[in-house]
Amino acid sequence: MMPEVEPGDIEHILKNTKVIALVGASANPARDSHGVMRFLQGRGYRVIPVNPGLAGKELNGEKVYASLRDIPEKIDMVDVFRNSEAAGPVADEAVETGAKYVWMQLGVINDEAAARARAAGLKVVMNRCPKIEMPRLGM
Repeated sequence: MMPEVEPGDIEHILKNTKVIALVGASANPARDSHGVMRFLQGRGYRVIPVNPGLAGKELNGEKVYASLRDIPEKIDMVDVFRNSEAAGPVADEAVETGAKYVWMQLGVINDEAAARARAAGLKVVMNRCPKIEMPRLGM
């Protein structure tokens, strides 16, 4: 099994990301994905929500897209708020659309998807949350 994440990768990813696609975005303020989206927006990131059920609507001031393929601009990081199994197709879409990083949230672990994304040149973080990592890193 590959190391979960190389030392320094998390800080590198967070410092070199401007546009994040948040897959599994929720309109429900009680959901973690909603809070993390607002947190990241508050830190200056552009966060594009991805949720087929909300596609075409607006969430936290951003248009919601059905899939990564529908987003008309370059994405730096794909933040995965889906279950571990669903993370596989999302990671493949991240590769296909030219993202640089795949970030799987707390509890989301898919070694096969991570290996495919890494083989395509992407950096991958699993089972972590940027809302926790940024304060830990003093960002």
